[in-house]
Amino acid sequence: MGTTGGKIFAIGDIHGSYHKLRDLLDRLPYTPGRDRLVFLGDYLDRGPDSARVLDLLCELKSRDVNLITLLGNHEYLLLEYYRSGDPILLPYLRGMGLDATLDSYGPDRNVNLQTLSFLPQEHLDFLLALVPYWESPHYIFVHAGLEPNIPLAANDLTTLCEVRDTFLTLDHDFGKKVIFGHTAFELPFVTATKIGIDTGAMYGNLLTAIQLPDEVFFHA
Repeated sequence: MGTTGGKIFAIGDIHGSYHKLRDLLDRLPYTPGRDRLVFLGDYLDRGPDSARVLDLLCELKSRDVNLITLLGNHEYLLLEYYRSGDPILLPYLRGMGLDATLDSYGPDRNVNLQTLSFLPQEHLDFLLALVPYWESPHYIFVHAGLEPNIPLAANDLTTLCEVRDTFLTLDHDFGKKVIFGHTAFELPFVTATKIGIDTGAMYGNLLTAIQLPDEVFFHA
């Protein structure tokens, strides 16, 4: 945390929902330097304003060096395509809403997708700097979930970014409460060992944040 006594605020999947993100940030009693702000990944695709979302996140990172931005499955797959150029990934990216992201950067569709030439350098640098998980003394923050009975660092990126049902139904104490996104619920998913805060902002539902350790929810 930034300082002793600070709160942690985690925000679920944004998916290009710029206006909801601005409204949600305005509602959070968050103070940079005292509190910690953690984004759980999936900033891009499906929603209309991915470019503006990344603009805002880059601005926030420039003002708060303690800001945490995690890797979501949408960013993971896009970066895999960037690094490998494997054409088999392109239909998956399009099926996950990549065209909405491209539209948010303007009408010029004559771009080289594999080099991500449609992205400003600041946005590409932001994506390349995303981390797969983050730990505080009492919580683990991850996009999708974890495998049980292995060290946190031994989880592979596919699990961290993409796991779903096997993690959701798992009755396992990871030693710290897990805060995650990825799987959309109508309301936050709360158990004794995990809290899911993706509430389907890209489907017309709310964008959700949680304040920790109080477990107070904020929505926009």
